[in-house]
Amino acid sequence: MRTKQEYSALAQKWIAAAIPHLARNDTRLVMGASSAQYPAEIAGIEGFSRLLWGLAPLLSGGEGADLRPAFIHGIRHGSDPAHPDYWGDLVDYDQRCVEMAAFGLSLALPDTGIWSSLSASEQNNLARWLQQSADIQTPDNNWHFFPVLVQVGLKCAGHDYDMMVIDRHLNAIEPFWLGNGWYSDGEGKPRDYYISSGFHFYSLLYSHFMQDVDPQRCLRYRQRARQFAKDYIHYFTCDGSAIPFGRSLTYRFVQVAFWSAVAFSGLDVLPTAVVKGLILRHLDWWQSQPITDERGLFTLGYTWPNLIMTEDYNSPCSPYWAFKALLILALGEECEFWQVEPAPLPALERVHTVAEAGQVIIHDENHRHAWMLMSGQHDRNNFVNFEQKYGKFAYSSHFGFTLERGRYSISHAACDSMLMFSEQDDYWRGRRKCEAVTVAEGLIRSDWRPWHDVAVTTWLIPHEQGHLRLHRVVTPRVLDCVEGGFAVNRHQGLSSDQDAHSVTLSATSGSCRICCLLAARQPLSVTTPPNSNILYAAPAGIPCLSATLMPGTHWLACSVDATLARTLPPPMPIAFDPRTQTLALNHKTLTIV
Repeated sequence: MRTKQEYSALAQKWIAAAIPHLARNDTRLVMGASSAQYPAEIAGIEGFSRLLWGLAPLLSGGEGADLRPAFIHGIRHGSDPAHPDYWGDLVDYDQRCVEMAAFGLSLALPDTGIWSSLSASEQNNLARWLQQSADIQTPDNNWHFFPVLVQVGLKCAGHDYDMMVIDRHLNAIEPFWLGNGWYSDGEGKPRDYYISSGFHFYSLLYSHFMQDVDPQRCLRYRQRARQFAKDYIHYFTCDGSAIPFGRSLTYRFVQVAFWSAVAFSGLDVLPTAVVKGLILRHLDWWQSQPITDERGLFTLGYTWPNLIMTEDYNSPCSPYWAFKALLILALGEECEFWQVEPAPLPALERVHTVAEAGQVIIHDENHRHAWMLMSGQHDRNNFVNFEQKYGKFAYSSHFGFTLERGRYSISHAACDSMLMFSEQDDYWRGRRKCEAVTVAEGLIRSDWRPWHDVAVTTWLIPHEQGHLRLHRVVTPRVLDCVEGGFAVNRHQGLSSDQDAHSVTLSATSGSCRICCLLAARQPLSVTTPPNSNILYAAPAGIPCLSATLMPGTHWLACSVDATLARTLPPPMPIAFDPRTQTLALNHKTLTIV
């Protein structure tokens, strides 16, 4: 697709499919039987609200007027405290506060017809309901933006707003700033897609609508977004896919919401044609994935319907947060964004270090495959499958990653891109919490403990064909260990090639090889259960190395190579000497400390 009309038609199709499932005087979206940690009553409000992330830009851009009446009808009744379908009064840490942000955007964007379709008393009802967000406690993370966006929307609608509420919440966000374009989602919390689709997306909206009253903060937000963009472009491949990792992946193409905010706010960080290419390729890539059901409604999952990977806060309506990426539809057809031809990815360095996020991102020579080396992140909230979403050594745009289906078997323990241990009882542990992390240019070191008395130091080193992993293991216990490469789709003609100390799994969809550099471990192929991989439902084959470690100090070293082709090039000449801790790679010698 290329034209605004095509993408507008797509958004209208998605919203039109949801409208028949609006219930209770159109105040709630009802679309599934699974549950979240909040009641179905609130999930229905969530669904109504999240559709506004797509509807409001459509309306502001002059499209979708026939979709508006159902939502005006819902707003009239949902915000009326005297109506039986009232959306209710908020309490501290209320999910409805999250969903109010979409109303903020709907009021801030011009010409949506949402505010103007309400009578004066109805406008007061809506404002009164939204203003509850100013008085409740919120989690100390990205939630601080939601009361802010409510105030921004009221200001743009010409209603009373409270700058003290804005200052209080935006000042609370400042301690999360890490530098060089990066935040954490709360003190000591993850650095993931929430930084792009949350922190920078919301702050670019703020900088666009609040320039007249808060110019210094708006300038600061735009400067930070420019810094972030220089890292974030590396997350994407030339075909539009992005590297899946972290939580909330069911929001799908929200991964490109940052670039939509860049285009909408006119941030001068990349040529418009490059930004357009990033957005449209990403949206088109998602169109080739089965993300809707037979009713045309978004499903829970990533590239396919999958409840295993969802979070406790994902209701059936949650995936519509992907609509934040549709902000570009608010841009007029005559604007530069819709007039220029989308440009391909610019030339990117093959290895890019993101120290603030504890990541090193590598691209193959054609930018068709991108993979991320991770330092490991830990969060005391313990999101579902947290170790698999943040603790693996590497994440791939093409091979995805597998989710744990139980630790009682190595086939169920999601050993891809992990080093896992058991006390010879087939109950497996991998990297979860890192005690210390060091990120240098092109190298990540992490210290972690699978048990309190077992110490592991891991070094991850990128190269243009894959990456190297070095581990020093100090254990007083006898341990079995298994280390896996990327997960290869078994239903794509999988074949295996194995020698004494390496194993290669090849399929029509791609190949992965893991090779022991110290000739100390034996090759092993592990088959995962179906429905474990984030990118495909088929079982996966994982090339692995295995060994039994006696009490003492051990060095483990391997290379992991992957390609989108059926055949891998020969292994690179690599040598590691544990006695001197020196690594010979590409005619260079590196000392590991």
